[in-house]
Amino acid sequence: MIKKVIATAAVAATAATLIGCGEEKAAGIDPKIYTDSLFAVMKADRTNYTKLIIKRLGPAGAGAIKPDEHWKEYDNGALLPAQMFRAGAEAVAEMTDDFTYSLQSIWPINAQNAPKSPVEKEGLEYIAANPGENFYGTETLGDVTYFTAVYPDVAVSDACTSCHNDHKDSPRTDFKVGEVMGGVVIRVPL
Repeated sequence: MIKKVIATAAVAATAATLIGCGEEKAAGIDPKIYTDSLFAVMKADRTNYTKLIIKRLGPAGAGAIKPDEHWKEYDNGALLPAQMFRAGAEAVAEMTDDFTYSLQSIWPINAQNAPKSPVEKEGLEYIAANPGENFYGTETLGDVTYFTAVYPDVAVSDACTSCHNDHKDSPRTDFKVGEVMGGVVIRVPL
């Protein structure tokens, strides 16, 4: 489905290509518009899951469902928002190679969520120092050049801050609602 939407958008962009003064504009979706749109969907889903499911269940769970970092160990366990986000990223990676995304932080609880490239680190530091702003860059990994966008992952609920502030492996224990806790890194091959 994702490839179909991208292909449809590319055809529409090609049909709208302007030819003037002997020059053609490149067809397709601008990488910034593409990543901004992807992030809008990701942010809405993550915020809604956090506020409408996890926050309502509470740390002890409600009824038969218990949100927990070790959710697989419980018959009634539910993924935490970061784990749900990772599950989505892994599922998308199985469907398409048109883009990848991940949740990362310069204060990761789990080392696998630390920046892995200089551009990721620069982007995460930028969004932490400039609340409300996004970071855009390019990088070459292997023999592929990527457009890499980093968006702020903001604590939308006290469920976010208490989980991070109270976690035994958290390098930071003073997060507040509304603060940048990390970033969503979206990478698109150019």
